Amino acid sequence: MTTQLVGDLLILALAARVFGADAFTLLRRLAAAGVRAGVSEMTRHSRGDGR
Repeated sequence: MTTQLVGDLLILALAARVFGADAFTLLRRLAAAGVRAGVSEMTRHSRGDGR
């Protein structure tokens, strides 16, 4: 387990304690946005539109 993953899990635990269920909804939306951005970046590079 990397230190970055451990840090992310600690932040998630703290956010869950402070904000409750709203934090999980927000994190799910942020994760979905990250996945969409990653897929968009991958398809852009595979088409040759990259650098």
